[in-house]
Amino acid sequence: MSLNDPNWGRNAGQKSDSDQGSRRPKSNDGPPDLDELWRDFNRRLSSLFGGRGGDPGNSGGNRPGTPFGNPFGSNLNAGIGLGVLLALMLLLWLGSGFYIVQEGQAAVVMRFGEFRELNNRAGFTWRFPSPIETHELVNVQQLRQLEVGYRSNVKNKVLKESLILTGDQSIVDMQYAVQYRIGDPQAWLFNNNPGPQPEEIIRQSAETAMRETVGRRQIDQVLYEEKEQVAKIAQKLMQDVLDRYKAGVSVVDVTVQQVQPPEQVQAAFEDANKAAQDRERLINEGRAYANDVIPKARGTAARLLQEADGHKQRVIAMATGDASRFESVLKEYAKAPQVTRDRLYLDTMQQVFQNTSKVYVDSRNANNLLYLPLDKLIQQVAAGSASAASAAGGGNAPAAANSVAQAPAGSSPAMEPDPRPRSDPRENLRNRERP
Repeated sequence: MSLNDPNWGRNAGQKSDSDQGSRRPKSNDGPPDLDELWRDFNRRLSSLFGGRGGDPGNSGGNRPGTPFGNPFGSNLNAGIGLGVLLALMLLLWLGSGFYIVQEGQAAVVMRFGEFRELNNRAGFTWRFPSPIETHELVNVQQLRQLEVGYRSNVKNKVLKESLILTGDQSIVDMQYAVQYRIGDPQAWLFNNNPGPQPEEIIRQSAETAMRETVGRRQIDQVLYEEKEQVAKIAQKLMQDVLDRYKAGVSVVDVTVQQVQPPEQVQAAFEDANKAAQDRERLINEGRAYANDVIPKARGTAARLLQEADGHKQRVIAMATGDASRFESVLKEYAKAPQVTRDRLYLDTMQQVFQNTSKVYVDSRNANNLLYLPLDKLIQQVAAGSASAASAAGGGNAPAAANSVAQAPAGSSPAMEPDPRPRSDPRENLRNRERP
């Protein structure tokens, strides 16, 4: 209905016949009438909430005789329906704030995009619905793994990540895996790029730590000697880098899956490695021989030194003993010169006879002891010499001619009588002393 309508203020029954006769079906070429749309909406809403749908010519069941019908009844029904609809929408909106936190997860609650709280209690909880508050669930117990230098299999290499320069200007092809957990969900969400690859910061930190660790060592240490130690040092350095960037990540382990020279130089590297092993083997053999010979030579030298020192001490001791004995003999000679001379003579003859293989017997005295065994004869003669030497101190001259010298063991001494008569030297000495 418009103000320009000629039937403004008239009832529907007061319309002229000319107007009624002039009604024709409206063309669909023009835009839809907004009044018709509004009336149709009111009829549908009234029928939905129990109102009577009135005449199509009357909006909202208008009474005849009133130009505009009853607008208050139609608006009341529409307001009730709209209020119920709004209440239902409000309940649904408030119900969207409930969420569930699983065991091992943590919920980061954000209010208008700003961090509000961290909820790590498992169970059913509520927050203000979106867009006031939102939440993000993060699994803090899951052990995640990141592959560096390969994807899914060590054969699927990523040379951009795996080729590393060592300290001796060599290149190694290394594939390793990093296992980590999210320790701080807030730092993980707000200090990283939450894009399609949030673990890119971990990958770059792992490459940085491993390249620095390998770059300080030689290729043999990386391949053989310090393979496990390289992984541990890289893990510690990687954790330091992530803590410096506040990434909220805890590195659990770094495992070296495969490390080898590049395929292009692997054959030459194996030849060089064999040559180095041969060199080490020869060096070890030389060291083993030196360790065997040098201690023996040192032991022999020490033994010779000890023997020489023992010989020195023995000679010194013998010389000292001889000097002491000479001094004691000199004192005795001063007291009794004759007795001392006789004793020296007898001792000298005993030493001379001990070093000869012959047995001297006095032929002037027939002695049946010649038929005795030789060892018995030597023992008797030795005993007689000892008694004669002890009696020499009393002035009695023993029979020195009957003394017998013992031959060395193993030799067969022969007894040869001396045909020349022997005189007692002590008798000659006595004759010399007589006037």
